[in-house]
Amino acid sequence: MQETFRNGAKGALLDIYENAIAELCNCLDDISDNALIKIVDSQTKDPNCISIQTILTHVLSAGFSYAVYIRQLKGENVVHPGKPVYNTIKEYQTGLSAVFDYTVSTFKNIQDSELEDPDNSKKIITPWHQSYDIEQIAEHAIVHILRHMRQIERFKMKIREENSLIH
Repeated sequence: MQETFRNGAKGALLDIYENAIAELCNCLDDISDNALIKIVDSQTKDPNCISIQTILTHVLSAGFSYAVYIRQLKGENVVHPGKPVYNTIKEYQTGLSAVFDYTVSTFKNIQDSELEDPDNSKKIITPWHQSYDIEQIAEHAIVHILRHMRQIERFKMKIREENSLIH
């Protein structure tokens, strides 16, 4: 946990997001690269949730997406940086750091007064047809990390039970 805190509501959101990402990175420390790519849930219909690798690829892509949505709302003509697929835990940890840096950059010129907006015409409409203001999409980004970290913890338990690929 960090020793200093950013200011204001925007700062609180960024601090909490940074903590969630750090917690996820710590959760990944004991996963071998073999465990990363292991198919853990072959029954799921969600291709983002069959292995730790697919979960992390989804988490990285979504993290960039949330920042892109905010940038587009603010009028930037920005393209999503893609859906990176890596073969090592270290690469995913570096990618999570890049997501956070991109998010901090996204929030650079946003004021606390811009975070909440009841005007539906000034909301982000996501591909899943949910509307969010900036604060809500940031809160969603935080919870998204935590939900998938929980899923990864469950996958780690299953892998340990199956064949001890976790070191």
